[in-house]
Amino acid sequence: MAKISIDGKEYDSEALSDEARANLQNIQLCEQKMNDIKRDLAIAQTARNAYAQALKGQLPKDA
Repeated sequence: MAKISIDGKEYDSEALSDEARANLQNIQLCEQKMNDIKRDLAIAQTARNAYAQALKGQLPKDA
């Protein structure tokens, strides 16, 4: 009997219809995917910054 809150109202997830529970599960999957994308973006940004720093160190000094 998990309680969920939607628009400030609490609901017992067990009391929801099968279709409502399926939609709730889809929302949870979407949130997980969005968190994964945010993590991947942070990793890519960190790598990009490291590559930019490495490039700066390889540029000619007299330019």
